[in-house]
Amino acid sequence: MKYKFLDKQIDYNGTQLQSRFAYMNHEILGDSIIAFVGACDIPFEHMVDGEDVLAKSPICGSKMLHFIIEEFSQSLELAVTRQRLFASIARDEIEKLNSEKKLTRDGDDLFLNDKKISISIATVSPVSAVIHFAMNISNAGTPVKTLSLEDLGLNTQTVADVIGARFIDEIRTIKEACCKVNWVK
Repeated sequence: MKYKFLDKQIDYNGTQLQSRFAYMNHEILGDSIIAFVGACDIPFEHMVDGEDVLAKSPICGSKMLHFIIEEFSQSLELAVTRQRLFASIARDEIEKLNSEKKLTRDGDDLFLNDKKISISIATVSPVSAVIHFAMNISNAGTPVKTLSLEDLGLNTQTVADVIGARFIDEIRTIKEACCKVNWVK
């Protein structure tokens, strides 16, 4: 799996949640994590989460750290499992960077008390599983009570880099563990 933090701002509107986004836009072929900073405003026609569409819940924020994760030939169930693993890793790494705050994870969402710091969705295409995970850098423009990386005093690229590296290492060691196991007789 390859990782890249993009220097240019990309405003997320849901169209980036597609197979081969990293390859077609950033020439990163194969399983990947692309991280970038930008606003978030997802119109209902680009929302993948049926719960948000039915509730007519706006998903927006003025400045967020976004991750697009893609793994080829994976099921939706594995994508959701990877999404929750990513959320757990994000929580762990944020707590390492700011040990004063203890975040909680509920499914794929991260909170500090009643303040939400993340949004996330996992889906599949005919060729891959794709995950969008984002965290507020700023609390401006959010429709709910939020926590931000600014509130925690954290550097955005540092957060992206440590979470990306840890996730890649976790996937690598999962695949290695699968290769070491003998079948049951």
